[in-house]
Amino acid sequence: MRRYEQIVILDSDLSEDERSPVFGRLKELIPQYKGFLIDINEWGQKKLAYEIKKKPRGFYAQVNFCGFGDLVDEMERFFRIDDRILKYMTVLLDKEADVEAIKTEMAEKEAQKAEAVAKAAEEEKTKQAATKAAAAAAEAEAATTPEAAPEAEEAVAETAPEVEAVVEAAAEVIPEVEEVATKAAAEETVEAAPKVEEAVEAAPEVKEKASEAAPEPEGTPVLEEEPTESAETPKE
Repeated sequence: MRRYEQIVILDSDLSEDERSPVFGRLKELIPQYKGFLIDINEWGQKKLAYEIKKKPRGFYAQVNFCGFGDLVDEMERFFRIDDRILKYMTVLLDKEADVEAIKTEMAEKEAQKAEAVAKAAEEEKTKQAATKAAAAAAEAEAATTPEAAPEAEEAVAETAPEVEAVVEAAAEVIPEVEEVATKAAAEETVEAAPKVEEAVEAAPEVKEKASEAAPEPEGTPVLEEEPTESAETPKE
């Protein structure tokens, strides 16, 4: 028995209900001609390399099966006469296919798929449980918050008079502090006034003493007085 792969392109305008009979017909033909269907993979809509029957897109499907030449001939005849099929291609994969080995491989794939489904279901259950736990926690928090709110309001009401008293006392103290600061500044100014007056009065004397004590600049020649000759009295 040989192993084949067929690529079938269906009209992209077909609905799922209109495509299903095509795959149903293939599932009927293969056992009739003593073949073995491995799987049918629906790849979905794809853009065509060029338009076929004025269609820019097509619905792709892959058919894997084992059989003989007469089965392939009948399947291709069906593709040619069915208007729902835009194009098809048959490829020989193995001239001597081991059907039992293929069945074992299929069973392993099914087991892996079932395991993946079970794992996904378990993860979904865990996720739902976590969501429920979070919702329960939120409800519990919402239930306790209204009870705690009156206590908080009561505590605020009790402390409000004390806060107001502190604010009033601070308002009374602030003017006194400002007055004391103003007086201190004025007293310092009055105490410093006599010292300033004394400094002003002593300024001329200090200036005079500084002038007398200042040395003459170096390099300035000192002029000495030359002796004057007495004028001779002219003789008569």
